[in-house]
Amino acid sequence: MMRPDWPVELLAPAGDMEKLKAALHFGADAVYLAGERFGLRTASKNFGPEAIQEAVTLAHAKGAKVYVTMNIIAHNDDFDGLVEMAKSLEAMGVDAVIVSDPGVFQVIRESTKLAIHISTQASLMNARTVQFWGDQGAERVVLARELSLQEIGAIRQAIDPSLELEAFVHGAMCISISGRCLLSNYMTGRDANRGDCAQACRWKYALMEQTRPGEYFPIEEDENGTFIMNSKDLCLLPYLPELMDNGVSSLKIEGRVKSAYYVATIVHAYRRALDAIAEGNWNDAVIDDCMKEISKTSHRAFTMGFLRGNPGAEGQNYASTSYIQDYDFVGVVKAVHPDTETMEVEVRNAFSLGDALELMRAKGDFLNWSPTTIVSTDGERVDRAKTPKTIVTVNLPGPCEAGDMLRRKKC
Repeated sequence: MMRPDWPVELLAPAGDMEKLKAALHFGADAVYLAGERFGLRTASKNFGPEAIQEAVTLAHAKGAKVYVTMNIIAHNDDFDGLVEMAKSLEAMGVDAVIVSDPGVFQVIRESTKLAIHISTQASLMNARTVQFWGDQGAERVVLARELSLQEIGAIRQAIDPSLELEAFVHGAMCISISGRCLLSNYMTGRDANRGDCAQACRWKYALMEQTRPGEYFPIEEDENGTFIMNSKDLCLLPYLPELMDNGVSSLKIEGRVKSAYYVATIVHAYRRALDAIAEGNWNDAVIDDCMKEISKTSHRAFTMGFLRGNPGAEGQNYASTSYIQDYDFVGVVKAVHPDTETMEVEVRNAFSLGDALELMRAKGDFLNWSPTTIVSTDGERVDRAKTPKTIVTVNLPGPCEAGDMLRRKKC
């Protein structure tokens, strides 16, 4: 977790309670989540009032923080219930809310004492705009993804030292300016600026000439067609010291609609990287190990985004919208029994006796391991654990704890 003398925050997505627990278990300093209204991810399960309170209690018990997104671009009727929700979040002990709309900001500021962070949806790209929000009372701004390292450093030098800067370091990139997109709404009626993006930018497009209806021509000659608006995934792990040197104090991972395994793996890799930097052990070997860990999730090809300037074609993936997925998530450790040298595992994907598995641990490196015993919930020895969400008991591979995860490399 964050050290008192090490004020750099690792901020993870929590699309539901399982993802929140995974993020905290693997070392996140803070999580961001949405309530049932006002957030920008209707595709995630999100949190009702009781779940938000549980999330705050769990996070605070681990010394972590909870930020709630209220970053829609609001219409008039969106203000109904806003004051009530803001006051409720304040009473629950939420550490901050994330806002993009000036009207929403004003209402929360006038009705509560909640800390307010300005969302990347506000497209914050210059020092004057950043300082404007600081002057209004914002404690932190989330910078636009379209900034270079040099621009970030210049903003840090020009603004109030007490105003915190947050930047995305990992995850999906939007083809529009920090997500302010009308494409989904225009094509499907699903408003990206109110949390319902259809990701129309990922679709496969072709060119049709007006007088030749029904004849489709690829925009770029390729046997797979073309994906003109398909971005690669952002990955800035190798550049964390540079971001920190330029005044970024919160490092944000995208992915509220990704799996719990994805959240756990990415948080685990970035936690290890930050710990190595703090301990003075940052080197190419650590970077290589962390990048190998990140690559065990489902992901697109990686890009450093705008860190060195406009990436142009480098930031796009013209070949496919497909993800690279070399590993399967097979189970979560639910309980450990050192006296019998066994552990209970909740099955996510089938695995069998003798399978070559990896145990991803929050404490320590992963362990290579093959199960030699699998016992079902009714006490029967079986050769294969195959029913998702059931609990099986397997032999203990080594020191581990509840919340650790099992994965298997695909053949």
